[in-house]
Amino acid sequence: MYLGLLTLSLKIQERTLNKCIAIAIYFALTALIFGCDNAKKLESNYKWPILEGFPKPQVPTNNPMSDEKVALGKQLFFDKNLSANQQQSCESCHMQQYSFAEPLSVSIGSTGVLHRRNAPALVNIAYNKTLTWAHDGITSLERQILLPMFDESPIELGITGHEAEVLARFNTVEYKQAFNIAFPEQPVSFELIVKALASYVRSLISLNSPFDRYAYLGDDNAISESAIRGMNLFFSERLECHHCHGGFNFTQSTGHEQQLIDRRPFHNTGLYYVESSKAVFGYPSKDIGLAEISTLAKDNGRFRSPTLRNIRYSAPYMHDGSVATLDEVIDIYAAGGRNIESGQHQGDGRANPMKSQFVKGFELTSDEKKDLLAFLDSLTDDTFITSPEHGLNEKK
Repeated sequence: MYLGLLTLSLKIQERTLNKCIAIAIYFALTALIFGCDNAKKLESNYKWPILEGFPKPQVPTNNPMSDEKVALGKQLFFDKNLSANQQQSCESCHMQQYSFAEPLSVSIGSTGVLHRRNAPALVNIAYNKTLTWAHDGITSLERQILLPMFDESPIELGITGHEAEVLARFNTVEYKQAFNIAFPEQPVSFELIVKALASYVRSLISLNSPFDRYAYLGDDNAISESAIRGMNLFFSERLECHHCHGGFNFTQSTGHEQQLIDRRPFHNTGLYYVESSKAVFGYPSKDIGLAEISTLAKDNGRFRSPTLRNIRYSAPYMHDGSVATLDEVIDIYAAGGRNIESGQHQGDGRANPMKSQFVKGFELTSDEKKDLLAFLDSLTDDTFITSPEHGLNEKK
């Protein structure tokens, strides 16, 4: 069953990116100084919370998983001391009750700066082949985490320029002990903070939905007849959903120990086709997707297809949070794109010439739509949303 379903299947400012690259290089050099021995000491019999037969996520050799690093990363994830002004933590934009996303169209930084993108849900992020909405060069959590920490446009945690002040907050007796347990005989540093955060985020595995019990554990009663009909629609060539949201993680952006190939999981879904001077090849100029990185016109409006796991909890949807409900998402794809009849983004996305070939529209009865929604609901893992293993009883 598993193999069958598997078969079915920023705008980042140049100065900020250079800064992040420089920090990454620093981390790499530091790792060389520490050598491989410490990595071997840290490596444990970490048990991935995955179903039997599932492939394990890929993990960098210089940051092997351990329970101790996950515990430290969890503490850091919820700690507002990680932002320069102590107003925000990672959890501020990635809340467990919303599948580690947030109920806002776009995020707001620690200094009140309004971002341009929706905070993606951190579901099975360990399996993601690429990170962020539209960057094919960021393929590791260790590198991605540098952005919210040190990015200056937009400001998220705002650490840049306040590095010494922020780092000093983690030189407490409690944190020193936790760091020493996770990273023996290494001083507290941003490198270790990043590694711990990456370990915690990798531990956020969600594979306990009714669909999982039905598809992988053989429980025929785990999902309703309506959800089964919706599943058949989802994987049909009529709707084409599985082409962008296929595999066990319901996203084309999936990599693991058995899947090493980058499958270019970026798509223009016809969300916009703006006819104004404030657009670039049809998309609002403030965010044209992968084309900002590749500089290729063909990548205009292409964004990474997110996982559909726990999708019911992670509204609003799309890269800019401009679609409020799953009903509306389905209507847009059924129409073959979104037609915006008025306002600054007026234009018919259905006519966007760079739209994915899989977004061609389809007819759906009201009952079929209910079935499709029932299937998407079957991807909800309530234990992931409520488990104290992922959250803190008392947030800092």
